[in-house]
Amino acid sequence: MSIIVEIPGFLQVFSDGSVKRFTPEIAPASSEPSSKGYKSKDVIIDPSKPITARLFLPDLAPTWSGQLPVIVYFHGGAFCIGSTTWIGCHTFLGDLSVASQSIVLSVDYRLVPENRLPVAYEDCYSSIEWLSKQIRSEPWLERADLSRVFLSGESAGGNIAHQVAVMITQRKKTCPVEPKGLLLIHPYFGSEKRTKREMAEGAEGDVAMNDMFWGLSLPEGSDRDYFGCNFETAVLDSTEWQRFLAVVVHVAELDFLKDRGVMYAEFLKKNGVKSVELVEAEGESHVYHAFHPESEATRLLQKQMSGFIHNF
Repeated sequence: MSIIVEIPGFLQVFSDGSVKRFTPEIAPASSEPSSKGYKSKDVIIDPSKPITARLFLPDLAPTWSGQLPVIVYFHGGAFCIGSTTWIGCHTFLGDLSVASQSIVLSVDYRLVPENRLPVAYEDCYSSIEWLSKQIRSEPWLERADLSRVFLSGESAGGNIAHQVAVMITQRKKTCPVEPKGLLLIHPYFGSEKRTKREMAEGAEGDVAMNDMFWGLSLPEGSDRDYFGCNFETAVLDSTEWQRFLAVVVHVAELDFLKDRGVMYAEFLKKNGVKSVELVEAEGESHVYHAFHPESEATRLLQKQMSGFIHNF
């Protein structure tokens, strides 16, 4: 066997189709309150697939009796790698649950290339159905306010959050939960047409890496104008766009994917989405919050996300 695709330190894909992943530092879940003010535990969304998730719950005062908003979060990793158990993701989301006083449900969907798109979209949509079914039986959800559910994710997870929002809009009559908002962090989109940044001198390496990731992710025979890559090919009519979720798009100044995030926000506005906000982190790179979950920039991001959530 020969290696046909390699992401050093993370992933190897072999000529026979087999995949080897290298796991970085993992954060165990703990149902005991941490010194940082939250606890976490792992749950099973669908054992047959399998799809799992990690719940984060902020510590609450014994006399507190209110309800908490719910953030359904999808991790990044170009659909190929990543997990809510990776320490950067775990730390960021635990701290976010405290900063926003929210319950966080972070989903581990099935990865490509073993499970090419749209598998991740259906896996993550199923977490919304799970949430509605478990509200009465899962003790950690007893204070969950399903009238204030938000979808979020970084990079490929931001792409997934958008696609799940589209699916919810299309399935309005049957979807058991109607989220209030969409918080995308450095969303991972693409198209056959290159952006100016992608055509710039010196961008060849980033473009080649992105093409490799999309080649692993897209269904056989699809190009980068597949709906899961190119948001402009989403099939929604004008009425559906007008009732689309409120959206905040976070981009980073130094991120190779920044242009895609800006284009996405402009596309939503052009199609009549009523509430679209674009927020830029100056001097920061792609998914800086996962690499530096306790930095000042990450604390600011969590504060901004909390402000958006508590507008509802």
